[in-house]
Amino acid sequence: MPVNPALTALWPAPHASEAVDATVHVPGSKSVTNRALVLAALASEPGWLRRPLRSRDTLLMAGALRAMGVGIEETVSSSSSGAGGSDGAGEAWRILPAGLRGPATVDVGNAGTVMRFLPPVAALADGPIRFDGDPRSYERPLTGVIDALRVLGARIDDDGRGALPLTVHGGGALDGGPVEIDASSSSQFVSALLLSGPRFNQGVEVRHTGSFLPSMPHIRMTVDMLRAVGAQVDTPESGGEPNVWRVTPGALLGRDLTIEPDLSNAQPFLAAALVTGGRVLIPDWPTRTTQPGDRLREIFTEMGGSCELTDYGLVLTGSGAIHGIDVDLSDVGELTPGIAAVAALADSPSTLRGVAHLRLHETDRLAALTKEINELGGDVTESADGLHIRPCRLHGGIFHTYDDHRMATAGAIIGLAVEGVQIENVATTAKTLPDFPDLWTGMLGASGV
Repeated sequence: MPVNPALTALWPAPHASEAVDATVHVPGSKSVTNRALVLAALASEPGWLRRPLRSRDTLLMAGALRAMGVGIEETVSSSSSGAGGSDGAGEAWRILPAGLRGPATVDVGNAGTVMRFLPPVAALADGPIRFDGDPRSYERPLTGVIDALRVLGARIDDDGRGALPLTVHGGGALDGGPVEIDASSSSQFVSALLLSGPRFNQGVEVRHTGSFLPSMPHIRMTVDMLRAVGAQVDTPESGGEPNVWRVTPGALLGRDLTIEPDLSNAQPFLAAALVTGGRVLIPDWPTRTTQPGDRLREIFTEMGGSCELTDYGLVLTGSGAIHGIDVDLSDVGELTPGIAAVAALADSPSTLRGVAHLRLHETDRLAALTKEINELGGDVTESADGLHIRPCRLHGGIFHTYDDHRMATAGAIIGLAVEGVQIENVATTAKTLPDFPDLWTGMLGASGV
């Protein structure tokens, strides 16, 4: 995906001099798109993905599956746009499953879903599949997936690192069966094994042995999507044992799936309404979803906004005041940077808890948020599992992103209320939210700000 070189330098975050009033069409969910790609690649018949997210992470996933022999045909009929930009309504991908094969090389970039979801797929391929990625990807935890696959019968060469780069020597099939893992550092370890589980000879039984399991909504998303393509899944919520998920072996159906808007990527735009005392509409907000971003309705209401879910979408209206919050974000850790940005502008202190695992994300998000907000005059301290944020009068300065898309959008939120904020490498938002700078300035332009 081409990147404007100017966006990799310093981007002046637009300052809002009045309330925002805009409609923003948010592109499709990265989490849903990448899970749907894996399930469609493993299906016994072709399927369609409509309105998929086209971003760095999803293109890496599609490219990896193509390298292993899966056909992915892209079609575009027409697209519609609102004040926030194109919603990509006319794009569709036809997925043509094929015999998975190597040799192939997979570039994971710094995408957790690619580096964790695809080694189990590669174990089903006929031939070696090498995985490599950005330097940061070497530091992200992968031991849970590697060790589990070895127990299930896979052969993996990682030179004892428990991390990238590595090679999975696919044998065309995998025994599967029961396996214990500690998924405390990422719920993606569980999802990775469940997604490919129906194709294992014995299915899979995943038992989480740790005391903490983050991002449970993402596991529920995986289970719901598996069931939608015909898989039989037993879960703790359906009467099974605590911390145990079982997937029965069987064929997966091809589906015609329309991807929901990415609710976590809607966060900065909803935050804009809260920060400026304005109004933002996100069309097509689902009435039922497993996306963690749906919790924004509750969190931003507690912080001073009001939400209304209509037939057309979600409307968030700011009151002109921002309140601090004491909140456990263990299930929705990806929302932490945006909430921290809003909290830095609040009228009372905030405590964000349950997110120690964010130290292992695209960057150490807790350390990065603390450093960058404090360098703008803030008062943020790290705790063992989160952040304490005390409101201060902020000033302009450079907001570093550490190649982390959610750091970039957090800086943009602060820039709405603080003049002179410059975002380093705002182009990193292309990881999950392509064209963010245009969407952001389009939102403000629609408001006449």
